[in-house]
Amino acid sequence: MNKTLHQPLGGNEMPRFGGIATMMRLPHITDLKGLDVGFIGIPLDIGTSLRSGTRFGPREIRCQSVMIRPYNMATGAAPFDSLSIADIGDVAINTFNLLDAVKIIEEHYDNVLKHNIIPLTLGGDHTLTLPILRAMHKKHGKVGLIHVDAHADVNDNMFGEKIAHGTTFRRAQEEGLLDSKRVVQIGLRAQGYEADDFDWSRKQGFRVVQAEECWHKSLAPLMAEVREQVQGGPVYLSFDIDGIDPAWAPGTGTPEVGGLTTIQALEIIRGCKGLDLIGGDLVEVSPPYDTTGNTALLGANLLYEMLCVLPGVKTK
Repeated sequence: MNKTLHQPLGGNEMPRFGGIATMMRLPHITDLKGLDVGFIGIPLDIGTSLRSGTRFGPREIRCQSVMIRPYNMATGAAPFDSLSIADIGDVAINTFNLLDAVKIIEEHYDNVLKHNIIPLTLGGDHTLTLPILRAMHKKHGKVGLIHVDAHADVNDNMFGEKIAHGTTFRRAQEEGLLDSKRVVQIGLRAQGYEADDFDWSRKQGFRVVQAEECWHKSLAPLMAEVREQVQGGPVYLSFDIDGIDPAWAPGTGTPEVGGLTTIQALEIIRGCKGLDLIGGDLVEVSPPYDTTGNTALLGANLLYEMLCVLPGVKTK
């Protein structure tokens, strides 16, 4: 069966400030048959611990994606020439019950993965990655993980709750969702409650790259090492926008100084080329804390870069 290669709506077909707000002005499609990649929004922020507002993240990321054009002039990637890609809408979460929302997200991704679609998720707070990983595990078994974040998100609980945006990867590890020797966390920084807060990850076999190890340097050499570590199986990419320094990404719920640059963010994602990426997310964009829209703009571009490194993407 011939696949339909959907194209972003061009700026000469409809002004970029006009039209319906979909990711990259792609068609909004609910019939998932034949799609290779689907952009999915999860407007969730009831798992946050400081500043809310990430429920507005998916909508603002879509709005800020209007300037993104089909061809990646840096890498030569031409995703729309080889993959069938569309915006497949938002998950209808229960915004009054976090545990029910988590269940709804998992079931939604179960259905998406039945169609062999690679999901790229617009968040939403980082709680959402846990149900996605649960769905991924049913299809792929244990997965490798590249996790970019200011925080390890391995708290045992938050206010006594086992599920929240700061417990995601402890729960994922405890539930056997991760191939722990193929997990890398990049950009961790700031303060902790205990001196060994990041050591829980290390004890699981994760590689932890603190932000200070990334200062004043290209991350291309690091990503060569990361590819060597995580290759050989399915890999999921989870990118918390607060991994970037708030100078570039102020619109987030838990900003931490001393973070990665936008250039390093591009190097990390481009450095994933060649891996068996089965999905990715860009989370914790909180538009109320960024009047410029630049945080969502960065988020939209990072999602496009994820698209460009997926398996099957051709280069010009």
